[in-house]
Amino acid sequence: MNDKPKILLHACCAVCMAYPFELLKENYNPVVFFSNPNIYPEEEYLRRRDELIKYCEQEDYAYIIDDYEQDKWTEYIKGLEKEPEKGHRCNKCFEYRLNRTAQKAKEKSINTFTTTLTVSPHKVSKNIFAAGEQAAKNYGLIFLAQDFKKHNGFLKTMEIAKLNNFYRQQYCGCEFSIKK
Repeated sequence: MNDKPKILLHACCAVCMAYPFELLKENYNPVVFFSNPNIYPEEEYLRRRDELIKYCEQEDYAYIIDDYEQDKWTEYIKGLEKEPEKGHRCNKCFEYRLNRTAQKAKEKSINTFTTTLTVSPHKVSKNIFAAGEQAAKNYGLIFLAQDFKKHNGFLKTMEIAKLNNFYRQQYCGCEFSIKK
């Protein structure tokens, strides 16, 4: 029996989840949470979701898949559609998804949560931390503010992705991040 505390790990895709999960296993019993209503179009969402499920099942990792409610996410970020990457839209997106993660952690009686979003060099970790800390406060939980890109984390997750032949997307996820 694993006596390590559980942690809910918000994951945007299998690529970004691979290394953070390995790192967290040292001190926690991670449960992966795929909550990404921002991903557009739905076919892309399904591809990322299915790749994550396949890897979790291959490695015998516990996981939870959230509902795909793209319309609710779109309403949440309304008015920020023209914001640049790393701008206010992204911060609202972090806020939305980390609140969903905190809500799920509370529902599952998991006291601590974190996110794979910090593994990307294309994301501003301090903004992710701010959203996570606020979500933790909202739900009376602990947010583990860990910058997974540190100590070559991005390189390590890319190596795992290559080894497992993961699908690698070409944009963050939302329709506004697609390079035209």
